[in-house]
Amino acid sequence: MSGAPWLVAVDLQRVFAEPTSPWCAPRFADAHAGTLRLRGAFGRRVALTRFRPPDRPAGAWGPYYAAWPFALDPANLPLYELVPGLPVADAVVLDRPTFGKWDAATAAALPGVTEIVLTGVSTDCCVLSTALAAADAGVHVRVVADACAGASEGDHRRALDAMALYAPLIEITTVDEVLAGP
Repeated sequence: MSGAPWLVAVDLQRVFAEPTSPWCAPRFADAHAGTLRLRGAFGRRVALTRFRPPDRPAGAWGPYYAAWPFALDPANLPLYELVPGLPVADAVVLDRPTFGKWDAATAAALPGVTEIVLTGVSTDCCVLSTALAAADAGVHVRVVADACAGASEGDHRRALDAMALYAPLIEITTVDEVLAGP
């Protein structure tokens, strides 16, 4: 791979962290801690994504938000902030109204990107969607299993197993393996 990898931390937001949130990922603290362990190794090559609901859902998003009306309630906007303690200085912050965070604008915001190290939540939704889109775009993806969290442990494991089917485009790894180097 040419160029140094980028750390892409997907949706480390209060809406996925707070136990009272309908979208809480039970092992969010593990994903957050793993991402913090990795953060320093990437310097300025860090992107933090945030899921942001659209002002007006269109298409299939209409029924989705009908099932999750809390997500569009303006009173809940603070839930979409990144969790406290996540260093944002020198990071690229990307807001997207979609599960997948990889698109042409993301690629353009990460100069020289040929490989990403992916952490965050939810393994079975936004991480999976981001990994597949990045791999399709020709980016090598390393999903850090112990720095991701799913809607449940079973969903987390199934998503990792599905992404492993995309080897060598997508590789499943751990925090320790990433920190140990290539």
